[in-house]
Amino acid sequence: MRTDGHDLRHHGDAEVRDDGSALVDLAVNVRADTPPHWLREHIAASLTGLAAYPDGRAARAAVAARHGLPVERVLLTAGVAEAFVLLARAPKVRRPVVVHPQFTEPEAALRDAGHSVDRVVLRAGDGFRLDPAAVPEDADLVVIGNPTNPTSVLHPAETIARLARTGRTLVVDEAFMDAVPGEREALAGRTDVPGLVVLRSLTKTWGLAGLRIGYVLGDPETVAALERAQPLWPVSTPALAAAEACVSPRALAEAAHAAHRVATDRAHLVAGLEEFASDGVRVAGPAEGPFVLVRLPRAVAVRRHLRDLGFAVRRGDTFPGLDEEWLRLAVRDRSTVNSFLQALDRAMALAHR
Repeated sequence: MRTDGHDLRHHGDAEVRDDGSALVDLAVNVRADTPPHWLREHIAASLTGLAAYPDGRAARAAVAARHGLPVERVLLTAGVAEAFVLLARAPKVRRPVVVHPQFTEPEAALRDAGHSVDRVVLRAGDGFRLDPAAVPEDADLVVIGNPTNPTSVLHPAETIARLARTGRTLVVDEAFMDAVPGEREALAGRTDVPGLVVLRSLTKTWGLAGLRIGYVLGDPETVAALERAQPLWPVSTPALAAAEACVSPRALAEAAHAAHRVATDRAHLVAGLEEFASDGVRVAGPAEGPFVLVRLPRAVAVRRHLRDLGFAVRRGDTFPGLDEEWLRLAVRDRSTVNSFLQALDRAMALAHR
C-alpha cells in the first residue's frame, strides 16, 4: 500500500527476509537472543493441549492483574497488528487521524477499511515532539505511538492525555513501553482518561513475532465491541500460554532488567554515532526506545554498502514525515554495536567516493 510515495506495508523484516542469515540484523526491533529458554519450554508444554479449543480466560485474567484492571477492560489479540484492524473495522469512525512518523500499520488498516485518514506530521526540527493543538478538534479517532516507532521519542503521558475528548477514541500504541526503564509515561492501567485505548505487544521484548500475541486495554464497551469483531478463537493456545507467562512476576523482573540493559547499550550506540557528527550524521533524540533514528547524507548508498558489509538496517523513507536520508537502527549489545560502527565508517567512505 503506497500513499504519497510511502510504502505503508514495508516493515523491518523485509530488510532481512531473503538473505537474513548472512546479515547482522539491526532492522527488526525484536530483542536479540529471545525468547529465553524458560519461555520456550513453557510454550512447548502447552502443545499437549492443542486438541482442545483455546481458552483465554486465565491469560486474560493474568494481563488484567498485571495492570490492576478488571478483565472486562482487557482483550487478547493476535499481536498489536490485529488490534489495529479491529479498531479500523469495529467503531463508527468519521475522521481518523494518525500522528506520524510512526508505525504505519494503523493507517494501512484504516485505509483498508475504507476510511480517509488525516495525518498530523511531527517535525524533526521540533524533535518529533507532540503538540496536542495540532490534532484537529473534530478527530474522533487519534492514533499515536509511545515510545514512537521509528523516532524513539517518549512523549509525556499527560501531553498525550490532553488529546482525550468526549466522543473521541484515543489509541496509544505502547508496544515498546516495556523497554523503557520503569515504564515511565505509560498510560496502561489508567481509567481516568476518556476514550483511552492502550495497545501492548509481547512480541518485541520476548522475541515472539512469529507467535503473534498482544492485547488491548480500554473501557468495557470498547473492548466488547472489538471482541465482537474478532473471529472465533483468534489467539492460539501457545500464544495464550506465552501471554500468561510474560506478565508473571518473573517475566516482569526480567523485562525490567532488560530495559536497563537496552538503555545502556543505546547510550553506547548514540555516543558512537555522534562521533560521525562532522560527517553530517544526526541522531534524533533523546532516544528512549530500543532503537534510534538517524539522518545522514547519501543514506540510500550507505544502507546498500552496509548490506555488503553484513549489516541490515531499516530504511526510513516508508514512514510518512521522513525521507530517504533517514535510517532506523535497532539497539544491540556493545560488541555488535562496535562492529556496526566500524562498518558504518567504511560504508560512509564508500558512499562518498
